[in-house]
Amino acid sequence: MWDDRTDAILDGDLTAALAYVTPAGGAVVTPVAPIGLRDRQANVVTFTTSLGFGRKLDRIRNDPSVALAYHAREHGFADGDDYVLVQGRATVDERADGDRLDAEVRPAAARFMGPPKTGVFWDRWLQAYYQDRVPVDVAVERVVRWPDLRCAGEPSVVGEAPAESPAPQSPPKNGTGPRVDVDRAAERLRALPHVLLGFRGGDGLPVVVPVEVGDAGADGIELRATPGLLPAGGRRAGVLAHSYRAKLIGLATRQHTGWLEVDGGRAIYAPHTEQGFKAPANKTVLLLANGFMARRGLKKAQRQKAA
Repeated sequence: MWDDRTDAILDGDLTAALAYVTPAGGAVVTPVAPIGLRDRQANVVTFTTSLGFGRKLDRIRNDPSVALAYHAREHGFADGDDYVLVQGRATVDERADGDRLDAEVRPAAARFMGPPKTGVFWDRWLQAYYQDRVPVDVAVERVVRWPDLRCAGEPSVVGEAPAESPAPQSPPKNGTGPRVDVDRAAERLRALPHVLLGFRGGDGLPVVVPVEVGDAGADGIELRATPGLLPAGGRRAGVLAHSYRAKLIGLATRQHTGWLEVDGGRAIYAPHTEQGFKAPANKTVLLLANGFMARRGLKKAQRQKAA
């Protein structure tokens, strides 16, 4: 069971970075809002996601190894400079019904986001948005807390002993070099305040650490991290850069999958894929967009289930 200091962060951080593994042994890092959902006695933390993100849910079902990095203090209730990495095995609550959402998720969301909009139009428009959510429960196996948001200093560990540094991976058949515009990718990453790198650890559980973006060149983007965080050699890895405002109104993300090469302390990241989005900074516009995306995602999930 984690301590009170860690629990305050799990309770109070508005956002966290979720990492899950890919079939090829890489990792995808994406932002989530855990909104304080956790059961300390049961060693479980929870986040919710959209049924419309079927690929993410399929990946978690196929390999439940996940990590949540609590890496930022803005617009939440926690304070201090601790960086908390939670690692464990996830279970998608496929049978979650309105009772659990009403009892747990919506009150927790209101604490961070404020009361939901109601009325004849909003009740109908956001119905799919609320039905679209599924809880994902993470059975915690290890909690690592550093006293610094850069993961500097000596970490404390609760749970299983830290895994050994992962061995280098075999390079992909079609090469390790960049497959997207490196200069543009680096510029977009630098424009966002939080940049994190995720990779599969030595025990199969993902690891997520903060990095800084350096120079870009023909072989990729230089990433800087606190010494000792990045394992030597080459491996598949994911990068997330993001920003957010109070109540998550106004979000921006950039995500990559690619190849990380660490040699003598120098880390070069070659991005292979990229995606991103920027959400409106206006709450009304954001809710309209959320309702539309949820309707589309819910219909897509229903079609896939019927097939």
